[in-house]
Amino acid sequence: MMKKITSVTKKIGLLLTGLAAASLLLAGCGAGQQTERSAEGAQSAEGSSGGYPQRAIEYVVPYAAGGGVDLVARAVAEKLSEKWGQPVNVVNKPGGGGATGAQYALKQAQPDGYTVMANVVSLGSMMTAGYTNPPVKAEDQIFVSRIVQDVPAFTVKSDAQWQSFEEFSEWVKANPENLTWTTSGVAGFSSFAVAEWLNEIGVDISKTRMIVTKGTAESIPLVAGGNAVLAVHPVSEVSAMAEAGKLKILAVSGEERSPYFPDVPTAREQGIENLSAFWWTGVSMAKGTPDEVVQKWDEALAELAEDPDFTAKLETLKLQPSYLNQQQYQQFLQKETDYYTELASKLGLRK
Repeated sequence: MMKKITSVTKKIGLLLTGLAAASLLLAGCGAGQQTERSAEGAQSAEGSSGGYPQRAIEYVVPYAAGGGVDLVARAVAEKLSEKWGQPVNVVNKPGGGGATGAQYALKQAQPDGYTVMANVVSLGSMMTAGYTNPPVKAEDQIFVSRIVQDVPAFTVKSDAQWQSFEEFSEWVKANPENLTWTTSGVAGFSSFAVAEWLNEIGVDISKTRMIVTKGTAESIPLVAGGNAVLAVHPVSEVSAMAEAGKLKILAVSGEERSPYFPDVPTAREQGIENLSAFWWTGVSMAKGTPDEVVQKWDEALAELAEDPDFTAKLETLKLQPSYLNQQQYQQFLQKETDYYTELASKLGLRK
């Protein structure tokens, strides 16, 4: 009897050993597939000699040309092309609220540093907060550096009846069903800026009407023409129409007035506190991009933040430099994502 038990035990041991070996083989194959793209990226980035970059770089903007993200990317590309002696080419890939271009840059292109992405708040913290399964995830990318920031401008048509943000907010409290506002989607910058404001003044956002647009180029004419009541975009994106007298900025929601519209009071000055949403853009790369490439971009962007020519260019765009290095950027994003996720969950915006 003892011999039979020993024989069975040996057979079970051999079976388990075989299963373990097979599991290790399968795991090795999976790991190989996951690291293959990274290895190819590292090899491509190193090149034969001379270091990165050795050829043209594709700087993907996931939006149409002419918006704030695009203009910043072009200013960066111009300076880095001069610095590195290689073309940094801005390529616009709009669609899906930014998801189309982001998926191309972060998942389809090789992670070799020759495809980078212009990131923005709506593709970073807001995308994660707005969707339980976002099409662009934080874990899909390396957040390299933040470059600039801007404050929201609450904007209505030039001949609108309201003369102040306080007066407008009182009207919205009394007539929430008459408020129409533009946004690029659930995770759009405008969605969170509007949601934060409505929450602060005690208005149920579900009683208002969201109008989804393809971006600023479509949104602003809707408001200027009276086909939507409110647009909330960064100051830089509404400035031209405001200066031309086609839009009226009722308030900016920053700690201080915008240096570009010093006569426009902040929301806080008009009795509306706790509006903290703001716009920013930076650079992201695909996971697996070589560390030395990431570092080279981070260091170059840090230098640009101190470059008088670059900061002067930002001033013409009505933008403010706001550099964060890779570590600071990650910490900032985590805090901002937590805040927006809580807000979206509270207001029923999370999809």
